[in-house]
Amino acid sequence: MTGPAVKLEAQRTQQPSSWFASFSHIGRALRHRNFRLFYFGQSISVIGTWMTRLATTWLVYRLTHSALLLGIVSFSGQIAAFVLGPFAGVWVERMNRRKLLVWTQAAGALQSLALAALTLTHVITLREIIALSALQGVINSFDMPGRQSFLVQMVEDRSDLSNAIAVNSSMANAARLIGPAIAGVVIAAVGEGWCFFIDGISYFAVIASLLMMRITPSQFHRHAYSMLEQLREGWDYVRTFRPIRTILLTFAWISLMGYPYAVLLPIFAAQVLHGGAHTLGWLSAASGVGALSSAVSLALRKTVIGLTRMIQIASATLGVALILFGFSHVLWLSILLMIFAGFGLIQTASVSNTIIQSLVSEDKRARVMGYYTMAFFGASPFGSLLAGALAHRIGAPHTVVVTGACCIAASLWFTSEMPKIRGVMRPIYQQMGLLPRVRAAEPVVEEPELVT
Repeated sequence: MTGPAVKLEAQRTQQPSSWFASFSHIGRALRHRNFRLFYFGQSISVIGTWMTRLATTWLVYRLTHSALLLGIVSFSGQIAAFVLGPFAGVWVERMNRRKLLVWTQAAGALQSLALAALTLTHVITLREIIALSALQGVINSFDMPGRQSFLVQMVEDRSDLSNAIAVNSSMANAARLIGPAIAGVVIAAVGEGWCFFIDGISYFAVIASLLMMRITPSQFHRHAYSMLEQLREGWDYVRTFRPIRTILLTFAWISLMGYPYAVLLPIFAAQVLHGGAHTLGWLSAASGVGALSSAVSLALRKTVIGLTRMIQIASATLGVALILFGFSHVLWLSILLMIFAGFGLIQTASVSNTIIQSLVSEDKRARVMGYYTMAFFGASPFGSLLAGALAHRIGAPHTVVVTGACCIAASLWFTSEMPKIRGVMRPIYQQMGLLPRVRAAEPVVEEPELVT
């Protein structure tokens, strides 16, 4: 063979191995036994959680046929995270996180089983749905910062932490795809109550996985400061550290304006697309496909370097998809747009989580994740309330168009902030060894001219 032919043949033989190598690290966090247990237990439970979310929205719509009341129920289920998020972060730092998660999972199981009992006996009312949704919001306020900060204990190798976040997100979004699809079938066949019952039983898978873990005891020390002093210290850290502040503000705005489209999906399924529970299941599942593809794309990454640009791209993708979804009256096009909306929303959430976890100091991790919970579950209830009220006045399609435009505005603002936050992040990543250190240029010493 000639030289170019040999080189071309070598490239062809190397392509499969390089392709395989690019995927070989996708689940490296699963090497850790504790994380592997948590992954499989949580996979079962989160499917049940998504079944309950869809069943709750459909139940409220079936009972009331009101967009405003859909927003109120969603608001009641998430407002606790806004109020309790920062306090929960401080409290989590003072507790054994595994024990905390066992208790939150047990409480979640009781809440879902109570919802199932009331629904299956046909005595459920809107007031009881709101009360039980509010209880679930209180549980989530402590569960989410506990889970996010517990990842460090489940994954012994700190270099695998970003992959663990991505794999955990992949699992959650695979469940987001599977759960609504199952829920749509179950609701159409036997009603919403059995979705709640399945969810209640699924919590025991997580409890079993937590109890089976072999966790190295952490050095829990009694904090000399009071909870209010720790709360203020956490707030000052988030407020003054520009990258985390900018990311949290962007993410909170996306949660406020972008996330509430899910609350209005029953309206689109029934009134815009003229379908039923099956149509709602298809729309939710399509959003789950986009969310899952987002999580897989993050798991494929070997480093957090370059992720800030994805917040800019993902939030703009979400905005454009929502605007077009608001104008769509065709099922297949709406399903396609939901894929892009799911990708944009979860990409923004997961990338924000990954960057924050890579930057935050260990002694403030739970407190910062409390603010992340506040941005995620705290801003969205106000968005749900706003979306429900707007949809009641101007219709669900126009409401989604408005919220999509606000997501694009968030992307533009974050773009303007990117040069400033990169300047702060670069030396941190250089110190962590993720970026090469730039050596200072040596001064040039001019030699004196020789006088002849």
